Amino acid sequence: MATVKKILNNIEEFIVVPLVATMVVVVILQVIFRYIVRGSLPWSEELSRYLMVWITFLGASIGVKRGAHVGVEALVIALPRKAQTIVRYLGIVISLIFCIVVLNASLGILTRQIASQQVSPAMRMPMWWAYLAIPSGFSLMTIRFIQILFKRKTVKV
Repeated sequence: MATVKKILNNIEEFIVVPLVATMVVVVILQVIFRYIVRGSLPWSEELSRYLMVWITFLGASIGVKRGAHVGVEALVIALPRKAQTIVRYLGIVISLIFCIVVLNASLGILTRQIASQQVSPAMRMPMWWAYLAIPSGFSLMTIRFIQILFKRKTVKV
């Protein structure tokens, strides 16, 4: 049970680490092929681009979990203690609403991508795999913002 909890608490990292490692290997192979073998791997740029998209959206969720996203802390610190709590809570709620709106919109885009059956030019993979990164990342960010809200419990006014 502890292993399942650890995996769920760190799901983004368990996915991002192999994606980054794969991207590094692919880019190194492309450099080797381009400059040493004097050829190219036509799929390598495409794969590394799609891996970067996935890493970005899952990394954004890691940022939410760790509280690493950019904020205007100088303004918040200048406020009285009660106002700081309210502003921080409001920021989390606004961020959560934003994530839900983008998640909803991205699901519509994903549905249209699946229906179009478009494939990528070099690898011939279904394009919806790349587009799946957006709802995946925003789903995880939504979960992380909800977790933050429940950790804060109530706003003391």
